[in-house]
Amino acid sequence: MTQNEVLDEFRSAGALLEGHFILSSGLHSPVFLQKMFVFQDPARTERVCRALAEKIRDTFGAVDYVVSPAVGGIVPGYETARHLGCKAIFVERENGVFVLRRGFTIPEGARVVMVEDIVTTGLSSRECLTALREHPGTILGAACLIDRSGGRADLGVPLVSLVQLDIPAYAPDEIPAEMAALPAVKPGSRSLKS
Repeated sequence: MTQNEVLDEFRSAGALLEGHFILSSGLHSPVFLQKMFVFQDPARTERVCRALAEKIRDTFGAVDYVVSPAVGGIVPGYETARHLGCKAIFVERENGVFVLRRGFTIPEGARVVMVEDIVTTGLSSRECLTALREHPGTILGAACLIDRSGGRADLGVPLVSLVQLDIPAYAPDEIPAEMAALPAVKPGSRSLKS
């Protein structure tokens, strides 16, 4: 899929929103990608995750495990792993820190790719990768559907994405006046407790 075809999937699903949004990073943005509108459609999800799996395979080769952060990464992680023919597991927050739970393990020698939905600052991805380093296995890199950092998010591992955008994100004290005049909406899932 081309970058425009991926963005068309988001547009067609009504997942490309404009307004005033508080991202899970705490930054404010005039654009929010509500990926759950994409993921509620299995056929649409299959198309974008198949494309991501192809890009992962081309970049990293064979993969044994896809690991994703809960909640937002579970659906794309699972569907991408299905197309890679590997296992899909996820990390969840325990006392505010990502860990593998539910008996999930990564065996020694396993080739692992961390799969996210959308990367903005890379914080959730870095936290997920930190949790994975506590286990044997080789972290090949990371992948996401959309990198909205414009390529600036540093995960400490190679990152592949289907789309790279440079969407502005502002600290709470740097919000432009026209955006500050709009009601702020916080649609993310980072604050969910497990």
